[in-house]
Amino acid sequence: MQIDKLRGRELDQLFKSILSLRDLEECYQFFDDLCTINEIQSLAQRLEVARMLREGATYHKIETETGASTATISRVKRCLNYGNDGYKMTLERIKDVEAE
Repeated sequence: MQIDKLRGRELDQLFKSILSLRDLEECYQFFDDLCTINEIQSLAQRLEVARMLREGATYHKIETETGASTATISRVKRCLNYGNDGYKMTLERIKDVEAE
């Protein structure tokens, strides 16, 4: 796990802060303070790329619909194939929640 190299008080604080958020509005407030709009959009774009890859979309379709570079798409695909299943876990959870 690459993130293990970063483990420490500051990262724990960040993740605990995220886990403390109670609803979508609190997420908007926190991330608006924490990140630039470009950073938030980049995170959201990567998650959308992961969703589209899992659904079998082509690089061309993903690039066209999200504006993501082929480098970003490749990186997300590598995480889907060889990562810690974080994308898979969260995409399945939000899919289940959205289906309710």
